[in-house]
Amino acid sequence: MHTDITLTRDVEAIQIPSGDAVQLPLGTRVIITQALGGTYTVATDHGLARISAKDVDALGIDPNAETAGEPDSSTNIPADATPLELQVWEQLKNVYDPEIPVNIVDLGLVYGCRVVEEEGGKKAQISMTLTAPGCGMGPTIAADAQSRIMTIEEIDDAAVDLVWEPAWNQGMISEEGKMKLGMV
Repeated sequence: MHTDITLTRDVEAIQIPSGDAVQLPLGTRVIITQALGGTYTVATDHGLARISAKDVDALGIDPNAETAGEPDSSTNIPADATPLELQVWEQLKNVYDPEIPVNIVDLGLVYGCRVVEEEGGKKAQISMTLTAPGCGMGPTIAADAQSRIMTIEEIDDAAVDLVWEPAWNQGMISEEGKMKLGMV
């Protein structure tokens, strides 16, 4: 990828790996290092930053352009998932750690996905972890997951909880993820 671009406007971004909000000013030269799930990881003179899908126009990218999606299968999605839970899993496959070119489902970061009926409607309950407990991007990744789940019409609420047990390890990566990372 590594596309060199000059920002067409000021844009809010998330510093990687700290997770701190930063402002990238108009005219800043960036290099796109990863474009997955509608978000863009860019290299700046001050390090890496993540630009969200809502701000892709600052990169000179048409926000309405279709992006190719992931295949609809993953060995990390339970076979007994309900049809609505499958929709949630598919939305989670659009969420990426900005430093790793594999979605959070195939990385094995999602430990649980349930849809429960509550007084206010249907709620998706997600438990997930991170590749490292000190990752400053955790809240950003969890918020991205929650916002993508909320695009499902039948879902009225979503909770994404970060958990640390069991500790994540590379053995949790799906076969699809291992192929993308060159581990097989």
